[in-house]
Amino acid sequence: MRRRKIEELIFKGLMIGSTILVGLSLFLIIGTVIIKGLPFLSLDMLTKTPNGGYYFGRSGGVLNAIIGSIYVAGGATLLGMLISLPVAIYLNIYLKKENRFARFAKLSFDVLFGIPSIVYGAFAFSLMVYLGVRASLLGGVIAVALLVIPIMVRTLDEVIIHVPKELKEAVLSLGATRWEMAKIYFRQIKAGILTAVLLAFGRGVGDVAAVMFTAGFSDNIPTSLNEPAATLPLAIFFQLGSPIPEVQGRAYASTFILSIFILIIVVLSTLLTNKRRKKS
Repeated sequence: MRRRKIEELIFKGLMIGSTILVGLSLFLIIGTVIIKGLPFLSLDMLTKTPNGGYYFGRSGGVLNAIIGSIYVAGGATLLGMLISLPVAIYLNIYLKKENRFARFAKLSFDVLFGIPSIVYGAFAFSLMVYLGVRASLLGGVIAVALLVIPIMVRTLDEVIIHVPKELKEAVLSLGATRWEMAKIYFRQIKAGILTAVLLAFGRGVGDVAAVMFTAGFSDNIPTSLNEPAATLPLAIFFQLGSPIPEVQGRAYASTFILSIFILIIVVLSTLLTNKRRKKS
């Protein structure tokens, strides 16, 4: 009995210590970004493109990187949804749970979920070289789409699984086809689809490895898919490498802008998740 109490105290202490450590790390990161970024944050940062380049330019803003991030993440999320939604519906509605192909496909998406983003970037870059496509907005969209598709498929898979089994049985008992049942499921998982979209968009807007060799970089706002596009993570990466303190400060300001993006996405996805749980 005494041994159990000692073990409980030890593991309880480890849990409390881990929680405190994670919390302190989070506040340390946020505090560093705020302290170093806010003095350099201005309206010009949000409304102007850079003057003099990212390495040495001390004026202008990161409007091109903000727009580029939205283009890349938005395009990749749209492309990923067009692929992920049919895949998730097929695996969960058209195939039975004990189907070997369905289980293998879900396992494969779990593996793809954990692959580092640099691998997706390297694969997309190799594909671009083979096809003769230069680094551009299109290349960034394709690379990030490959990255977010496993995320969206597994998120949608979890959402569909939590739809009541009775609904499927009732629909089939009325003589509905699989396609008609899929449309009914679609209406039931709308909130889950929005959650998957937000998670994919947040993952895409904050990634740098997948777009480093595929999206290229430009001080201008891209006007076509064939033009290179800057993103906020790339802008931060290049600005931090500058020897000029003012440019490094602008990197922390860009980090603060990106953090606000991610915070908004996390809050929205949490609200949608809670809404879906209440309905279920």
